[in-house]
Amino acid sequence: MNNFDYCNPVRIVFGKGQISQLPNLLPKSAKVLMTYGGGSIKSNGVYDQVKAALKDYDVVEFGGIEPNPQYSTLMKAVEIVKSEKIDFLLSVGGGSTLDGTKFIAAAAKYTGEDPWDILAKGAPVVDAVPLGCVITLPATGSEMNCLAVISKKETTEKLAFGSPAVFPKFSIIDPTVTFSLPLRQVANGIADTFVHVIEQYVTHPQNTPLQDRQAEALLLALIDEAPKVFKDPQNYDVRANLFWMATQALNGWLNVGVVQCWATHNIGHELTAQLGIDHGRSLALVLPGVWRSQRKEKGEKIAQLGRRVFGITEPDLDKAVDATIDATRNFFASLGIKATKAEYGVTDEVVQAIAKLIDSRGVKFGDRQNIDGAKIVEIMSLCD
Repeated sequence: MNNFDYCNPVRIVFGKGQISQLPNLLPKSAKVLMTYGGGSIKSNGVYDQVKAALKDYDVVEFGGIEPNPQYSTLMKAVEIVKSEKIDFLLSVGGGSTLDGTKFIAAAAKYTGEDPWDILAKGAPVVDAVPLGCVITLPATGSEMNCLAVISKKETTEKLAFGSPAVFPKFSIIDPTVTFSLPLRQVANGIADTFVHVIEQYVTHPQNTPLQDRQAEALLLALIDEAPKVFKDPQNYDVRANLFWMATQALNGWLNVGVVQCWATHNIGHELTAQLGIDHGRSLALVLPGVWRSQRKEKGEKIAQLGRRVFGITEPDLDKAVDATIDATRNFFASLGIKATKAEYGVTDEVVQAIAKLIDSRGVKFGDRQNIDGAKIVEIMSLCD
């Protein structure tokens, strides 16, 4: 097991009716910027609940944060934070809204020349405006971590940053607000949760039995619960279970002391930036190709996943790997997620553009740090 330093300060307020707890969580004198996305919170009742809870606060609203939050949009909010002297940010919406709000919090306090350097150059975030959230979509786990992914349309980039300064002070999770979600979004969130766990678990053997079993427990529970939500979308217990799984998949518990991969996410982000593919669907497309390309490096853990989670009994390692890839693709298919390049318009030209962009950054990724532009081309050739 590797050395680690773990701290997660996020207060989770979970359950029915918990949006009403906002006055007990916000600083009493806070001037609040309430951020949200395209307006679904106004049709599902969340907006009214939040506004009622904030009736005694000075609140400025900023809507229109995109599903892949855009740098140019977020910088408009940064100007509002500065001009209105905002001292607390409240994200109301899904993971993209919260990711965008984390960047707003960091950029508003950034003293360098260009806040994009936080993402493009890894410029340190040493201070941020405090923030909290009412999270409405189980997927990213952003409600209990200090990570965010931001897009820049002008350069077709989608990049991540992380800093302890942008941990939410609190996150309210009311599973009832997910009842109105389109099932496509539910499926995307389940796929995202699944791959979050995989990227921390299917690497190479590291003698971390507890972390492995924790990951396997999450995957088993997710596979058990997933079909239930499509059969009975109004089942509170299923919605609550799926939300808590999504939160735990990326709150840091699984990755302490282990090497992580994130190759599937890195490539998936580029596909989303280039083609606008739903994030969860880009992951379902890419993951089998990553495993096929990295079967020598990851074979033992892929087979372990197959045996412990999917019940595969094949003793031959190569055959067990193939069976696990098939089982994983079948799981995505059960969610209604397509998994071929042609279905998403992923051409050789798009793949070459992504490979060139990755090489231009001078970085390699994956748990062995061995994936560059050429490997991306290989991985994408193995995705169908």
